Amino acid sequence: MTLNWQDSGGIFALGLLGIALVLTLAGVETVAGYDVLSAGQTALGFLAAGNFSLGVFSAGMFSVGVFSVGVFSVGIFSIGIFAVGPFAFGMYALGFYATQQDQSSTDSNLFGD
Repeated sequence: MTLNWQDSGGIFALGLLGIALVLTLAGVETVAGYDVLSAGQTALGFLAAGNFSLGVFSAGMFSVGVFSVGVFSVGIFSIGIFAVGPFAFGMYALGFYATQQDQSSTDSNLFGD
């Protein structure tokens, strides 16, 4: 079984989520001074949710993290209107996956496939 480099990002993100879940269930609230779970206007933590969120898994209007979801999102896996990351999905997406998909659809239309 060969592992594609594009698949390794998803495995990494799921591993981080699993670690955060274990820490939460074990009652650990902070790691190295950062909250495991954080929510608020400005959230900073492994699982952060807020208007301005920064963390491994962050959700909010302006989110930065490994897996980020928001209007302006920056991360390895980013989903938003303005998304920047290797696997970016959005109206204005900048990333390897988005670029590759756009290029492959353009190539198939050029050659009539």
